Amino acid sequence: MSQAVTEELIRGVYRETIESLYGYVSRRCGGDRELAEDVTQETWLRAVSDWRARGLPASPIAWLTTVARNLLLNELRRRRPVPLDAVSPDEVLRAMENGTARDSAETAAIVNQALARLPERQ
Repeated sequence: MSQAVTEELIRGVYRETIESLYGYVSRRCGGDRELAEDVTQETWLRAVSDWRARGLPASPIAWLTTVARNLLLNELRRRRPVPLDAVSPDEVLRAMENGTARDSAETAAIVNQALARLPERQ
């Protein structure tokens, strides 16, 4: 952290990074727009506070995505897991085929949980 932080600099970094940060967070929220907005907002609140105290990091977007990822993981840990059988396999497949899996936070969460349980390919 080296660069002194001014309000103008913070606004500039915000304009340069907000779309990619929100995109990063929203892709990991399973379609939960409210959660994506909350995590993005909290990330920026922390950035402003931290950067005023310590200076601007060398890579602001890396700092922002790391904080956002940690906030999102903490939030998802607090929530109860959705049982895989809460939505039928046919419903999941239909949602994946017609591109609506992200429209339902529940379906998206189930798909994400199921994918996370699959073994990694070597």
